[in-house]
Amino acid sequence: MTQAATIAADAVDEAELAALKAEIAAYVANEGEAWTRRIEDERAVPPELREELKERGYLSLAGPREYGGRGIPFSRYLELLELFSMSHAALRMIVHVANGVWRAVDQFATEDQREQWVLPAVTGGNTIAFTLTEPTAGTGADLRCTVEREGDTYFLSGEKHLITFGLTCDNWLLFARAAGTTGKDGTVALMVPRDTPGVEAIDMGESMGVRGSDHAHLVFDRAPVPVANRLGDEGRGLEVAFGGFLTPSRIAVGMTCVGLARRAQELAIDHAKARETFGKPLAARQAISFALAENAADIVAARQLVLHAAREWEKGAPEASTLSSMAKLVAVDMISRVTDKALQVHGGIGFWNSEPIERVYRDARAQRFEEGTNEIQKTIIARDVLTGAFAS
Repeated sequence: MTQAATIAADAVDEAELAALKAEIAAYVANEGEAWTRRIEDERAVPPELREELKERGYLSLAGPREYGGRGIPFSRYLELLELFSMSHAALRMIVHVANGVWRAVDQFATEDQREQWVLPAVTGGNTIAFTLTEPTAGTGADLRCTVEREGDTYFLSGEKHLITFGLTCDNWLLFARAAGTTGKDGTVALMVPRDTPGVEAIDMGESMGVRGSDHAHLVFDRAPVPVANRLGDEGRGLEVAFGGFLTPSRIAVGMTCVGLARRAQELAIDHAKARETFGKPLAARQAISFALAENAADIVAARQLVLHAAREWEKGAPEASTLSSMAKLVAVDMISRVTDKALQVHGGIGFWNSEPIERVYRDARAQRFEEGTNEIQKTIIARDVLTGAFAS
């Protein structure tokens, strides 16, 4: 049994958490690097990776102890997610989704639904793909996927795309609207089994970064979904999406930016110390040392904002949603700067896929899309600032 199985739910023993962090850091540096090479070579995530992460307890870190999880508070779990994020993006994505998507289901779940979906999701036995984004609409109240109710069954029609793990999951946590409604009032959250008839799941192929993680384009043609699979009431679908998953997930994505930026910085420092030009290591060049200094400050600043947002969310602060957008915006801008400078430190050799920085650079670019683009985050922040909902 690993240290992940020993953390109590009601309090974090700092010695145990420190041991767990050391364990994960070693895993990322050793097994994680081996998995990284395999994923990049095979262009797929081997099923045994998820099983290994499950067996080590890494998919249950943030789940409540009474659900079979490890009970690590969200803000402390982020310290662990930072370490996982120094590994391959597909690996950290498995950890990130497994430790977060259960929240969206749990907040409105009945006891039967909790037994059926939440507990298995926490323990890693039920994989759930968050299914919100559509190819013909903006993300949110602009949903075009519709359901028509006939008795105890919803018939689901429409399309979704960019659904991470949408091909290999057990269930889609899907957001649609009652036919004929507009805005948030008609939205519904549904748990849709992957083997539901009337669904075409199309592999979207390889992406520039985060290779190996499958992404699905889903087409629903009056796919039958039991009304009993609805979470909460009609009209509360977006509450399930945003409050239960997107707000903490945006904070978590901010921390994944910190972790990956930290890896880029490590690679840049190692290269700057080893590479010599005109008889001096690159690290002795002021231009290089200043770039590394800027990176270090950038990483620390983003980490502190992410942790502040996490602690406010844990307290239920009304500003938590705005802070989550701020944390993600700042962290994404940070990783863009850090990885660009880290690649520049490597010079031309960093552009080749034989160098780890090449993969890190590609993976970093995906962060600007995850859980809403920078433009969406700015829209949310500006709205809350201008209406007085958030005062800096």
